[in-house]
Amino acid sequence: MTVLILILMLLSVNTLWSVDVVTREAVRLVKDQINVSLYLVSTISDKQLTEMKSYLSSFPEVTNLELKSSEEVLKIFQERHKMSKEVLEALQELGGNPFGPTIIIKTKEPQDYKKIITSLDVPEYEHLIEAKSFDQHEDAIGRLQNITNRIEKMGMGLSVIFALIAFLIIFNTIRVSIFTQHAEIGIKRLVGASSWFIRGPYLVEALIFTTVSVAIAAGVVFLSLRWIDPYLALAFPNGFSLTNYYNSHILLIFGIQALAVLLLNIISSGLAMRRQLKV
Repeated sequence: MTVLILILMLLSVNTLWSVDVVTREAVRLVKDQINVSLYLVSTISDKQLTEMKSYLSSFPEVTNLELKSSEEVLKIFQERHKMSKEVLEALQELGGNPFGPTIIIKTKEPQDYKKIITSLDVPEYEHLIEAKSFDQHEDAIGRLQNITNRIEKMGMGLSVIFALIAFLIIFNTIRVSIFTQHAEIGIKRLVGASSWFIRGPYLVEALIFTTVSVAIAAGVVFLSLRWIDPYLALAFPNGFSLTNYYNSHILLIFGIQALAVLLLNIISSGLAMRRQLKV
């Protein structure tokens, strides 16, 4: 019964762990898709452009800075509107390239964009920026940050709830097991057996329970991941795989779980035996 409860607890924890890993990967992909573009005036000089790039690169939050020249921006615009004859004709009537260069910025976290954009609201650069794409992404960035924070809090809360439920169930299960042997424990105590001599079999039992439950849970988890991975491959174009994640973190994941289960067993056994050891 104890082994079954431990397996169910471990499967619940691994399910929560997997959901958290998948969610974090999904959020990371969304973050990678977000960037801020600075559309500069066509009259900007090479010196001013170099100074602005150096200024933006100095921020530790900036992970990547991409510059698209006026010609590249024009080609992208023409490609995007190649099916719109009216737009292309209007562009030809201008008699030149109306676009200035564009700087595409990527930061470590979505909330960092606000700092970068605010830092450009200075006289030296304000007149060089024709438009910013940040205003279009600000709401999406805010929602993404809220989702990330909520997922982290929910994961922490569910982990605490799982641990509490598992502790109460295991405590009661072991207490019932010990109660059925209370006469034997009482006799050992009366003939002079030490507390550690009485606890010994239950500590060994806790180690066996931990080894068996973690091994079975790990087997079930890896079998389940083989079934889940093909579906994840459809949702994640970057080749993300839960099986690969578990393989690369197997010692960390199941090592932590084995240690936690062992401590849970030992603490539960110790608390459940306190009354019997007073005999």
